[in-house]
Amino acid sequence: MRKWLPLFAACLGTLMLLIDVTIVYVALPDIAADLGTGLSGLQWIVDGYALALAALLLVLGAVADRLGAKTVYLAGLAVFALASLACGAAGSAAILVLARVIQGVGGAAMFATTLSLLHATYTGRDRGIAFGAWGAVSGAAAGIGVVAGGALTDLLSWRWIFYVNLPIAAVAIALSAMAFPAPRRHPARGLDLPGMLTFAAAATCVTFGIIRGGEHGWSDAGTLTAFGSGLLAAAAFVLIEFRSAAAMFPMPLLRNRSFSATLIAAAGQTFAGFSATPLLSLWLQQELHLSPLHAGLAMLPMAATAFVVSTLTGRLLHDAPAAWTVGAGLVVIGAGTGLFTLIDAGSPWTAILPGFIVLGIGVGINAPALVSTGMAAVSPQQGGIAAGAVNTARQLGLALGIAVLGTVFHHIAGDRPSLATFADGLDAAVLIAAAVGISFGLTAFALYRQRLSELPESRPASTLVG
Repeated sequence: MRKWLPLFAACLGTLMLLIDVTIVYVALPDIAADLGTGLSGLQWIVDGYALALAALLLVLGAVADRLGAKTVYLAGLAVFALASLACGAAGSAAILVLARVIQGVGGAAMFATTLSLLHATYTGRDRGIAFGAWGAVSGAAAGIGVVAGGALTDLLSWRWIFYVNLPIAAVAIALSAMAFPAPRRHPARGLDLPGMLTFAAAATCVTFGIIRGGEHGWSDAGTLTAFGSGLLAAAAFVLIEFRSAAAMFPMPLLRNRSFSATLIAAAGQTFAGFSATPLLSLWLQQELHLSPLHAGLAMLPMAATAFVVSTLTGRLLHDAPAAWTVGAGLVVIGAGTGLFTLIDAGSPWTAILPGFIVLGIGVGINAPALVSTGMAAVSPQQGGIAAGAVNTARQLGLALGIAVLGTVFHHIAGDRPSLATFADGLDAAVLIAAAVGISFGLTAFALYRQRLSELPESRPASTLVG
């Protein structure tokens, strides 16, 4: 059993950081009441964490190469634990948002290193078992998060969704320090700090502009300044990446149609599949008056369906073209999200079940293939960058999706929505999410198929990514 201690340590950290994406969803009404914040504040409590993950995943992978994956993983666990303590003790929404951003920094350090640690620790069949277990834990995190968040909020308080991380992090730090081999360092690899800063600035400014525009109007000076700053930062990022000798993201990779399709699908998956969940949680609790625990259980069918579908179809779809798993799977995700329009002013909680079941089917088909498809589309030397870029796209899609859907909802439902206006705002938001899922899925499908048609006919079908 001792040989699996490193796997247990890596899975503990991964489970903790991914659970904290969703664990806050069912606690949002209690947080809003306790800290006196509105929808925009709640959006930032979720988005601060996702944005930090998106901005730092790639650059912290480079830091791990220089300092060693074990060192960065341990530092990430410590930062995550301290930030969790600050989250739980937060006396205002602003402090909670700041602590969530710092949590995201720690989470990014952990997310960027766990696979490297497992790759360095295990070989042969054991490596396959370790990667499979890590994938299963990653897939289960969303479902565990909403139920754990509901139970802790219901039985204790919303602050315990953060305090619970402290003993878990302590165990993970002790096991990791003991079980993982000494860190390997590659100091020759440079750090793309200008790329990191401009990417973070672009993502944050655009997200801020979307949220502020929903509150203060699209012609508001602050809104326009945020969008303008975001566009300038994005342009600077592109220029820096083209010229940098140690680019965080090598821009020539975008010429690869299969890889570009995977990035589009990764962003679309979280935008379409998960960005509406905070609004659904608010509907279940504020409008239907379900407890946090019952709301978490009501949202569990999506994760359960995704787990069953990925388990039962994993072998069948392992060699299927990415156009059908990643591309068509995303279309199914969009269709499932569109079913949330069945919710109206008189709907019971069961109205969400058709959407969650179809959404779970799509996630079960799409999610297992995303990272592997992105890595297969590039050379083995670029596999780590590809995996980091796909995970970055997923977190960025989530952050932007929450901002966009929250803004649309606020515009239609207002500050104090009735049951009818809440349903109208929710319908508009999920229609946008569904449109993103279907359109991004069809785009990815077409790019995969186009790439497939360009490849030589003599290549074996099993080697084609599309």
